[in-house]
Amino acid sequence: MYYHDKRLQYPVRVENPDSLFARQLQQAIGGIEGEIRVCLQYFFQAWGARGPDNKYRDVLMNTATEEISHIEMLATAVALNLEDAPATLQESTAQANPVIGAVMGGERPRHVVEGMLQRHILSTGMAAFPANCDGVPFDCSHVYASGNLVGDMFANVAAEATGRTLAVRLYNATRDPGMQDMLSFLIARDTMHQQQWLAVIEDLGGLKESLPVPNSFDQSKEAQRFSYMFMGTERNGTPVTPGRYSQGPSIDGKGEYRFEAFEPLGDEPVLGPARPDSGAQKEQMAEAPVTNALA
Repeated sequence: MYYHDKRLQYPVRVENPDSLFARQLQQAIGGIEGEIRVCLQYFFQAWGARGPDNKYRDVLMNTATEEISHIEMLATAVALNLEDAPATLQESTAQANPVIGAVMGGERPRHVVEGMLQRHILSTGMAAFPANCDGVPFDCSHVYASGNLVGDMFANVAAEATGRTLAVRLYNATRDPGMQDMLSFLIARDTMHQQQWLAVIEDLGGLKESLPVPNSFDQSKEAQRFSYMFMGTERNGTPVTPGRYSQGPSIDGKGEYRFEAFEPLGDEPVLGPARPDSGAQKEQMAEAPVTNALA
């Protein structure tokens, strides 16, 4: 069960409404780096969490619910930025600051920029909607909930890292003090969320105990020759620049990294002829001719 408080989690104010910045904010709502993504990701991870200790489920539920508040804040910010949007769109590009103008106007066809504002006008009445900055609806394709707690925590760190990167870019793209203040709050929360998901991994025993994911699989059943090999795939066999990833003890303490210029172990694949009912060309349906290797 969820309860609603009419007050926003953090103040949202816009001093200079900017319809093009409203479009950019849509990415933070419905983009693959956005708040809908992490909100649903944390909820589904929580709803499917199994194990004797429910505290990790509780952490996920608390943070997922917080993300609802972030969607509310951003949706409010979009609406406030659209309050003075020109109905004719004649001056919309001129309203943008140089950064937004370059990204949203100079590098995109004018009709694409104006089309997004038309959707804000015609479809939502100057309000936000669950889509990215190009108007593509959010489709949940980047919601990861594997049922493996550590695997999900790594996915969450990545989600918060890309989300924080987007928030920083939005902060740099606006000169509005109110928008920068709101984004500074969201950036701070992304800082915390990155840390808390890493802390869950540490709480579960840290990288050494958690890796490889899943740690429940008997490693004696995997092809262990390849478990800690950095596979060099450059044709000339040039070693990669030595680093933590290619030499020394593995992160999990169970092996030693090494570089190997790898040669293929399999043969070139040879498929049988096409089936008569496959719609292929008749030449594809004939058996390949047998060649004399000594010829």
